[in-house]
Amino acid sequence: MKRINKSWSIRIFVILALCSVLMLFMMVAGQSSGLYSPTDGVVELSAENFDSTVLQDDAIWVVQFYATWCSYCHALVSEYKQLAKALKGVVKLGVINGERNSELCTKYEVQGFPVIKIFGIDKSTPINFFGPRTAKAIAESAMAEVKRQIKDVIGGEGPAESDDSICMDSDVIELQPNDFKEQVLDSQDTWLVEFYTPWCPHCKNLAPEWIKVAKELKGKLKVGAVDASAHSELAAEYKVNGYPTIFYIPAQTEHAADAIEYKGSKRTAAGIIEWVNTQDLAVVPAFKIVEITNEDVLFNACVNEDWCMLAFLPTLKDCNAQCRNHMLNVLRGVGHKYKQQRWGWVWSEATAQMPLENGLRINYKYPSLAVVNCMKMKMGLFKGPLTTAAVDEFLANIAKGRGKLTTVSCDELPSIASIEPWDGKNSKKEPPAATHPISDEL
Repeated sequence: MKRINKSWSIRIFVILALCSVLMLFMMVAGQSSGLYSPTDGVVELSAENFDSTVLQDDAIWVVQFYATWCSYCHALVSEYKQLAKALKGVVKLGVINGERNSELCTKYEVQGFPVIKIFGIDKSTPINFFGPRTAKAIAESAMAEVKRQIKDVIGGEGPAESDDSICMDSDVIELQPNDFKEQVLDSQDTWLVEFYTPWCPHCKNLAPEWIKVAKELKGKLKVGAVDASAHSELAAEYKVNGYPTIFYIPAQTEHAADAIEYKGSKRTAAGIIEWVNTQDLAVVPAFKIVEITNEDVLFNACVNEDWCMLAFLPTLKDCNAQCRNHMLNVLRGVGHKYKQQRWGWVWSEATAQMPLENGLRINYKYPSLAVVNCMKMKMGLFKGPLTTAAVDEFLANIAKGRGKLTTVSCDELPSIASIEPWDGKNSKKEPPAATHPISDEL
């Protein structure tokens, strides 16, 4: 009997030992990123080593904020590894697990994953990368920062235009992100803007024709050019995926989604000018989405429309100004596609119009999009990720009569609070880090 007890004791001891080893292995595995290894040429960063490794380093860093549960982060892995190989010895690459480094997410206003930032010449103000999540696109932005660093050191006064710039000795105006809104969007002038890169062969072929366009149209409209390799954020805002890309921007066009892209096959001065001359007749009213600040705003936006689109966005404490503008731009982009439909578009901050939210059964889920047709007494709710593709699919089904709808009564409008319109700024209190972002695309 004693031998049996001893035998069982030994077995239990062995099992406990194996369990301990397994738990230790799982703990060690849990400390790794799960997405990258040291052999990938990517440095795992944290709050403890970020300042000494990145901010105090003279090298340029490309840093990705990620989460292990984020599907977009997993999709980016192969491109990011390829990027590390391409930029080896030139630019350093790092990753930050946002779940374990919420303080860094808060500091750099990271509200979703993945987010890519380039820490270049001014490490205190990193460059947000909003372009396509490909090794090539990220490399172009990183190398543009390398060139700026070289010129900053050698030239002393920052980047200078190259000798073959189309903006030198011509009527073409070089445009920069810092004055683009004032110079183009808020002006009384109509603009024709080309997004290009210096190494693009098609851009070089277009250059002499573009100069002719500027000369021929002088006095009628202004012609500009944006170096997309140096200003990737502006190119991303206009959803530029190839070069050269040309936009016709009517006077006082507020948003990128309202610009009209030239898709003609003739990249000649004559072909482009012929197309421009048709735009004054082709331009439709600019799409607008307005904030619900009182009852009149809601009534005027929707009373004469077939469908009313009501977006309810997170508070600034949960989604800062950059995050909110991203959401509004998603809605503007989709709304622009449907702006010839008889639809009204409005938005409200979460909980600002609670009677309206209760009537639409929002149930504190943000962002949410409700569509209402009072004539048909029908409504539909969209509660998925606020991405262009998802919202577009939802609205396409509504437009085709295939959307999932429920009954609603518009006989009595819920009370609408009169509030101050959003000033476009962040909340006075610092927004917390988002452990569960509103959308993977942010």
